[in-house]
Amino acid sequence: MLELDGTDGGGQLVRTALTLSVVHGQPFRMENVRADRPNPGLKRQHLACVELLASLADADVDGAEVGAETLTFDPGTDTDEAIEPDTGDFEGETLQSGRSGPTVSAMDDDLSEPIAVDVGTAGSATLIADTVLPLAGRLAAPIRLRLGGGTDVKWSPSTDYLRHVKLPLLRTCGLEATVSVNRRGFYPAGGGELALDIRPSTLSPILLPERPATVVGGRPAVSRLSARAVATRDLEDSDVADRMAEAALSLLSERERFDEATLNATARYVESDSTGAVITLVAEGDAGSPSEMPAEDDAIRARPRAGFVAHGERGVPAEDVAAEAVDAAVAWHRTDAPVDEHLGDQLVVWLALAGGESKIPRVTDHVRTNVALVRSFGYDVSIENRSGDGPATLSAPR
Repeated sequence: MLELDGTDGGGQLVRTALTLSVVHGQPFRMENVRADRPNPGLKRQHLACVELLASLADADVDGAEVGAETLTFDPGTDTDEAIEPDTGDFEGETLQSGRSGPTVSAMDDDLSEPIAVDVGTAGSATLIADTVLPLAGRLAAPIRLRLGGGTDVKWSPSTDYLRHVKLPLLRTCGLEATVSVNRRGFYPAGGGELALDIRPSTLSPILLPERPATVVGGRPAVSRLSARAVATRDLEDSDVADRMAEAALSLLSERERFDEATLNATARYVESDSTGAVITLVAEGDAGSPSEMPAEDDAIRARPRAGFVAHGERGVPAEDVAAEAVDAAVAWHRTDAPVDEHLGDQLVVWLALAGGESKIPRVTDHVRTNVALVRSFGYDVSIENRSGDGPATLSAPR
């Protein structure tokens, strides 16, 4: 039994431990779950991840309840066998009043029977997706998930970040997965739903070195930058989504001299249980030439991608929300990192499983704690940097 300390790193340590436990067939016991948070212990969104992965791996679990600060998870898989989702309903703790926990059914090739997971609050549906996606390399059959909760909430990737930043990058290393939005969910009611399809995948090592510089201003190249603004219907009369999109384009053009061919924007209004707005900036870099980016063995040269998210708040003008996302995008654009700092953090698990190398903008606390945790599971992920919290390179054997 692997003994883990969950004091630092928040819910991410729980999600990473669950993922690697199922993939590696390694039971673990985590104490002090989220102990450094104002409200320590498991929250509903963490519990949804626990129950979903327990049902997929037929795991024995102790401590699967809201507020628990100790969690024991013993997967019913080992390192050599593929993951075959158990059939029937998983009789776990209720995730929402009046509703049962996740149900799990065997999938056929047509992905006809979905697995429903409802957090029951505005807990992040995208973070549940992050937890289960790495299992693709061990699946024996496709799975289809319906993830209910918050699709666009603070402290987690927006839906458009998942769809247009993270998944396109991971597809270059062999991940076969798609996600679509059935309904947007904002804080506090949630009520959103994502449809996530995952097929058995063969993962290849991924290579993300620094971006090549351009001759204009000596700044790294960005071939495309799009602004995706979404707001609820009740904000349409105030043109909130349109104003966020237009402000983002204006600021990016003014501050970074992007031309019209590089920039584009969309503005959408959606139905949701709570009023909300979100803007996601998606940057795609030039891949560079083979001589600039040497690959070894079967490593994949990935095109740089980065995303920057800002959420609307009552009393904050749409233009200020857009400016928050633009500030983050500009700061990244003036580095040579191929990914944003949040994606750099999220790539730790994928580098552990597939191998490869990625430069990241800076070494955050999340990077440090996540790397320490995957190393506890026996994965050789390392951080190389010469400037403390500054730019660094994450790498793992291929």
